[in-house]
Amino acid sequence: MSAPPALQIREANAHLAAVHRRAAELEARLDAAERTVHAQAERLALQDQQLRAALDELGRAKDREIATLQEQLMTSEATVHSLQAAVHQRDKLIRQLQPRAELLQDICRRRPPLAGLLAALTEAERLGPVPASDLGHPPPGDLPASAFKSTAIIGVSHRARP
Repeated sequence: MSAPPALQIREANAHLAAVHRRAAELEARLDAAERTVHAQAERLALQDQQLRAALDELGRAKDREIATLQEQLMTSEATVHSLQAAVHQRDKLIRQLQPRAELLQDICRRRPPLAGLLAALTEAERLGPVPASDLGHPPPGDLPASAFKSTAIIGVSHRARP
């Protein structure tokens, strides 16, 4: 076999050099891409870790808030029950006091006439009983003797009171 001509060798060497450069260029690009992918993977892993930590913290915060709200709900329910019991007791007291209130209202309605009656009785007491000697002989123009008898009776019955 004969040796290839020098031109073919140079062309083959140039071609090999170009392939080698292209391979080196592709390897450099591959290395850069691998570094980029690796850096992105690290960033994504870190971001994933941060997001998981944030999600865990949100879960704990939610659980704390739920516990707080449940405690507030129980406290509110206890307060409602307590207030309902107080209302029940007051309603019971109102039912017990209602007849007395009606009696007091009746007394208040009757007070003015009773006050007038008491004033009249006080006046009758002040006047005292009519002496027995005056009962038979009323002065002219005065009331008839029957009026004095009722006054004497009022005076006597009023005085007979303890």
